[in-house]
Amino acid sequence: MDGARRAWAAVALDVVCVLIFVIIGRASHAKGETLAGIASTAWPFLAALGVGWLAARGWRRPLAIRPEGLVIWLAAVALGMVFRVVSGQGTAAAFIVVALVFLALFLLGWRLLARLATRAASRPAKASQPTGIPPSRRPSSERPPGRRHPRARSAP
Repeated sequence: MDGARRAWAAVALDVVCVLIFVIIGRASHAKGETLAGIASTAWPFLAALGVGWLAARGWRRPLAIRPEGLVIWLAAVALGMVFRVVSGQGTAAAFIVVALVFLALFLLGWRLLARLATRAASRPAKASQPTGIPPSRRPSSERPPGRRHPRARSAP
């Protein structure tokens, strides 16, 4: 995946994470899942997410946890709360803690999983890695077939 596609995929994943946060939160408080309700709750966090992406220049290294992911996460929560206050929505202390924890798990968590998957995919298979031991010194179970130990002599 090229850099631009990776960045757009990362933005989309971040938006989905924020929407999951909003939908779960609204459902747990029996607020209902109307599109207008979800939009009114989500916009402060989505706008803050956008500011975080710009501040971190997240498109440069969209899978990076530090500093890009941390800046995006903290901006989404901190500015999201500021935007909520400005728009007349509440920001109880417990809600701030829940937002910090949930969005950290999701916004940073998918980046961690993506990095681990990228590293695992770029590693060569274990069987193809050289052991550093010459074939003649390896145990017979690891020696290529048809190769005998150099000191082993066949009976005359």
